[in-house]
Amino acid sequence: MHRVVIDEGSEGQRLDNFLVKLLKGVPKTHVYRVIRSGEVRVNKGRAAADTRLAIGDEVRIPPVRVADRSEVPPAPPREFTVVFEDEHLMAIDKPAGVAVHGGSGVSFGVIEQLRRARPTAKFLELVHRLDKETSGLLLIAKRRSALVALQDQLRVHTGEKVIGKTYAALVIGAWPVGKKVVDLALNKVLSAEGERRVHVVGDDHEAGRRSITLVKVAQKFDAFTLLDVTIKTGRTHQIRVHLTHEGHPIAGDEKYGDFALNKALAKGAAVPGARFDRMFLHAKQLRFAHPATGEVIVLCAPLPAECEALLHALDTARP
Repeated sequence: MHRVVIDEGSEGQRLDNFLVKLLKGVPKTHVYRVIRSGEVRVNKGRAAADTRLAIGDEVRIPPVRVADRSEVPPAPPREFTVVFEDEHLMAIDKPAGVAVHGGSGVSFGVIEQLRRARPTAKFLELVHRLDKETSGLLLIAKRRSALVALQDQLRVHTGEKVIGKTYAALVIGAWPVGKKVVDLALNKVLSAEGERRVHVVGDDHEAGRRSITLVKVAQKFDAFTLLDVTIKTGRTHQIRVHLTHEGHPIAGDEKYGDFALNKALAKGAAVPGARFDRMFLHAKQLRFAHPATGEVIVLCAPLPAECEALLHALDTARP
């Protein structure tokens, strides 16, 4: 039996995410099984997968077989395009198709590759996450104090806050100009295999979490609309599910999108002169208060070349 006391670095984490990170090499399905069976205890009591951990909590973990680390190839060192960096934090422009961390069948991600590329760095931790398919700005803390301060900003979901994330999203169809706010509760469901799937639910749903997305039309095309999307809450798959629920899925979204159109886009059959085989969702702007100075920092990341090429093809195809 293994006991772990929660410190600052794990404060506020869900129990399932904490265990997946701690028990590297253990299948996610097994992690959820031991939680459901009650073998994992938090402060001597049963806990659910979505239990939030606090500083000082004692987590009791049953014996589990961890894969032999020598069998797992180390993450290859990799640097990413740096948009901002100082002694407290760094912001990179993450490419699409790269996970932010290992897990769920992925051996490694951005954070593991960065740690390998910077072996002398004493502390490198993700401040937040981006879906593997999403490109754009990603914050990484270089000090524990910066991690805690920035994550505290992210947890503020009501009232005015300094931190803000804006994305570029190309959606299918003509988004109505007057539709500027999507305020719909979301519920995340985990399959037996540990796959995350998010659904819109009613405001009275016991597991629903209020989620607010602000939408602004940036450019219109014949069969698509380019949107600037700002999230006021940071729920899993929030933008993707909100936009799909409104009838305008994101181009290339393999989980919630139009699968036939995605296939046509990848083959170059949907838009003359363009092949597009990723999801068109890009974290283009990030605003936050610097964790040490309090200064408001605004960072921007340009659209990737493949996204610009698709927009150019759409513009050219207009009559």
